[in-house]
Amino acid sequence: MKTLFTTSLGLKLIQKGKVRDIYAIDEKRMLIVTTDRLSAFDVVFDQPIAGKGQVLTEVANFWFGKTQNIIPNHLTGEALDSVLSKTEIEQVGSRAIIVKKLKPLPIEAIVRGYLIGSGWEDYQATGRVCSIKLPHDLQLAQKLPEALFTPSNKAAVGQHDENISFAQTEQIVGTDLAQQIKNVSLKLYNFASEYALSKGIIIADTKFEFGLDAAGKLTLMDEVLTPDSSRFWSKSAYQVGSSPKSFDKQIIRDYLSTLDWNKTPPAPTLPADIVQKTAAQYQFVQQLLTK
Repeated sequence: MKTLFTTSLGLKLIQKGKVRDIYAIDEKRMLIVTTDRLSAFDVVFDQPIAGKGQVLTEVANFWFGKTQNIIPNHLTGEALDSVLSKTEIEQVGSRAIIVKKLKPLPIEAIVRGYLIGSGWEDYQATGRVCSIKLPHDLQLAQKLPEALFTPSNKAAVGQHDENISFAQTEQIVGTDLAQQIKNVSLKLYNFASEYALSKGIIIADTKFEFGLDAAGKLTLMDEVLTPDSSRFWSKSAYQVGSSPKSFDKQIIRDYLSTLDWNKTPPAPTLPADIVQKTAAQYQFVQQLLTK
């Protein structure tokens, strides 16, 4: 499959992120291109994952469509040929979308439905997850009594996000908006997790990002419920007490954990079979979810 590592368009480049390139269209719209660049532990690798950007874009668009009755999103629905030339469209393929320009909120809305990752480590040490007290006898990968809203702040480029309390969230964005974010995040997660389960996928946790439109209305933005922003597990392989098989970048994380690498640039070179298996996982989860 064709890969796209860097983009070169006639529009003004506003931001080159770890994975996404953002271009200005006018005062109200932007173009977002999700490349095939791979980022792990906040480090961008030299090797792209073929088709990854297309999968992430199409999966996100699928969920934006499914959840638009819950909250408005940043998609404009406009065709790419209204802002790009034929050659430019051939370059970006199905990796580009035209979106509304929003005021982004400095909060990552993380929802956890299962006890895994840093949440499991936190629970083992304190009996809590992000200061939220939980029953004392939970096991690794166990479904939580109810989904938890555990926000984090958006750190500066090159730094890691940090978990924050709901009280801190209220201080950052205000009480009313913080409650809106919490409520809609839990509603989105509960809806999506139920749908995904019917397709054989467990959504263990995920993150949402929001912005405000010109009228100050809360709007879902960035990506949503993709293999990059979520932890997807196989329902058939799931077993409480063990770390389940993932449909995300876990193949790469597992490989990197075997290396003597300090998780800072430069990134190590990945074996070809690891890259190929990761690309196949992205495509497989898209097929499961959207078929």
